[in-house]
Amino acid sequence: VQLQASGGGLVQAGGSLRLSCAASGRTFSSYAIGWFRQAPGKEREFVAAIGWSGSPTFYGGSVKGRFTISRDNTKNTMYLQMNSLKPEDTAVYYCAAKRSTWPSGRLDEYDYWGQGTQVTVSS
Repeated sequence: VQLQASGGGLVQAGGSLRLSCAASGRTFSSYAIGWFRQAPGKEREFVAAIGWSGSPTFYGGSVKGRFTISRDNTKNTMYLQMNSLKPEDTAVYYCAAKRSTWPSGRLDEYDYWGQGTQVTVSS
């Protein structure tokens, strides 16, 4: 599976962005998918994950209630809708796929990674 993340950019605090992650491969629907992010000087952290059918969904504590993960298996694409963005959301965002139908917040359980897309939130 190859993953291509897009949709990052510069946005003011309080604004919204939608990230997309396009996947190649005919078995995309059998993979759980996750989003992670990494800010400068910090470790990569879990943002959100979704099961193969669209559920369950899991969120990191700092984004719960503001971000929504979804997927469209007919388009081999998943999304991360980010609302009420804060400067501390600034990071490179990565999508990842896990060879399992059940999602996880653990980085080491993901088998495929996209190249990342930069999100910058100005105050």
